[in-house]
Amino acid sequence: MLVSLQKKCFRPLYVHCRALHSQYVKINENNGAREITLNHEKTKNSLSLDMMKHLIEAINKNKDDTSLRAIVLSAKGNVFSAGHNLKELQSNTGVDQHKLIFSKATELMKAIIQSPVPVIAKVNSFAAAAGCQLVATCDMIVCSDTSKFSTPGANFGIFCSTPGIAVGRCVPKSRATYMLFTGEPLTAQEAYESGLVTKVVPASELDNEVNKIIEKIKHKSRSVIALGKEFYYKQIDLSLMDAYKLGEDIMVKNINTNDGQEGIKSFVEKRKAVWSHE
Repeated sequence: MLVSLQKKCFRPLYVHCRALHSQYVKINENNGAREITLNHEKTKNSLSLDMMKHLIEAINKNKDDTSLRAIVLSAKGNVFSAGHNLKELQSNTGVDQHKLIFSKATELMKAIIQSPVPVIAKVNSFAAAAGCQLVATCDMIVCSDTSKFSTPGANFGIFCSTPGIAVGRCVPKSRATYMLFTGEPLTAQEAYESGLVTKVVPASELDNEVNKIIEKIKHKSRSVIALGKEFYYKQIDLSLMDAYKLGEDIMVKNINTNDGQEGIKSFVEKRKAVWSHE
């Protein structure tokens, strides 16, 4: 469940631009957008326990601050993420350690889904296994035309079961099973045609395309986007009739928020809306 939309923090998060770095992630905050860059090239940005802990912390950081409008996940190097760090999954590390790793991975995916702001994956490389799961869990994926996406676990004796959860909710069954059973990657264009990717652009246009999407988001009410995102992920698991019932309630709730009424008034009065983000 998302935190209450009424809870707000008015302490400024962005003056202009701020950067924070660690051996696992780099965080750059600029005018309402937080870019989190996976920064551990020597392990191909593998989702080790430490990497996942840093990502969760970076995604959840000040997430209720109304000046935060979007989060971007990107990566340094020619591999966005190779997935879990297999050294942590050897038998000598123990079953309890293995359970902790997959529990932490689920926590990371939930942090993306439950973030009140849109999370955009900016991919300019290869996303494999749990790395593909990570990008498929994001609300949108914008990639370069040379990017690739794969779930190759079966090649190494570990079926990509949890990556298949995210991928299988983005692409048709025949495409998901092809990825999972053969381990073969999808090209950027194939990923776009399958519905996994939102947009494909030349690498030189990647930053610009993501920034254009963020600017469109920033013109909307933050509270309305948060309400809509929460409802979207709730209704996916409901039957059609139950989804409509919940949708009725959400629409009534939305209309009676401050920004819901402001949106209606601005339309009637033929003026630009002034959002309070409430």
